[in-house]
Amino acid sequence: MPPVPSSMLVDVVLDGIQQSGAAGYFESDSDSLHPRRFFVDHLDNGFSVWVYVWNLTHGGRETLPNEYRIQMTSVDSPLAINPNGYTVLMGYYSDMCMFAGFDLVKHRNFTAGSPSIQIDISALHRALQTGLSFHHKSNDEIAVGVRPDQMVNYIVSSSILHTHGADEEVKDLLDSAVDPSRVVSPAIEQLSTERRQIVTNVSRYVRDGNFRLAVLNAYDNRCAVTKAQMKLVDAAHILPVQAEGSSDHVSNGIALSPTLHRAYDRGLIYLDCDLSMRINEEKASQLANEGLDAGLASLRGLLDNSIYLPLDVDQRPRPEVVVQANTYRRIPGYT
Repeated sequence: MPPVPSSMLVDVVLDGIQQSGAAGYFESDSDSLHPRRFFVDHLDNGFSVWVYVWNLTHGGRETLPNEYRIQMTSVDSPLAINPNGYTVLMGYYSDMCMFAGFDLVKHRNFTAGSPSIQIDISALHRALQTGLSFHHKSNDEIAVGVRPDQMVNYIVSSSILHTHGADEEVKDLLDSAVDPSRVVSPAIEQLSTERRQIVTNVSRYVRDGNFRLAVLNAYDNRCAVTKAQMKLVDAAHILPVQAEGSSDHVSNGIALSPTLHRAYDRGLIYLDCDLSMRINEEKASQLANEGLDAGLASLRGLLDNSIYLPLDVDQRPRPEVVVQANTYRRIPGYT
């Protein structure tokens, strides 16, 4: 696939922000001028981010078939830094719809021309599976493979990832944190508080992102109740994360539109053991008493039918988990 034009680079960054569960807005006057300026609204927290991004292409050296690079064109040294938010330096590989993140501090200053920055393409292949991956370069620089749904997590963590990720012990723990087949070493307890927090955060980011992708894929990106898609669907835990026995297995997830997700988490609706979504009459009565029940009749019209289910039986909600979740949320008839 050929490199994408400037306008599409803006679109793929916005799409990555959206896949991360956030809302993104492009604030620059031009698609082609660096840095591209965005505003991100994520988890009730808004912030500005400046993105330097170029197409990632093969490095051209036959002896290094896995070397891919960005060519920093149309910018001057030093790169301008966002004084009121985040700044990231990235490449986009259109063949895989994946990003590479580079150390802005190491590459902010450069000699005249269009310097190139490299990453091993294997890092992007790993990130396609894990969400994030780390390539330790020979100059003690860490380059990061970034799956689009991890875009916001990379943005807010990029500075500390590149600062501390080059430490061999930290990098090994980061590799463990993103690999579900590995257990994070007890050595994490020996790290400084800041470095331990980095590994813990990355583990959580990747776990949440992989859960979301797995659930949405299982439900064909459809809300289990309304059957709607439109990239407006969340992945909800049936048994909440904080509850004992909760897991990130797909069978503990359900795809819901944002409004229904909130209604589910607050116990206004619940999943019954026959896998129908129902109203919690106690909560409904409370809303009516408070004069806050507008729209409740429309909500009822969506319920009491079997939900849309994954084709794979092993990915469907398990009755014992449904019972445990309803007990945890104090749903009448389950407490």
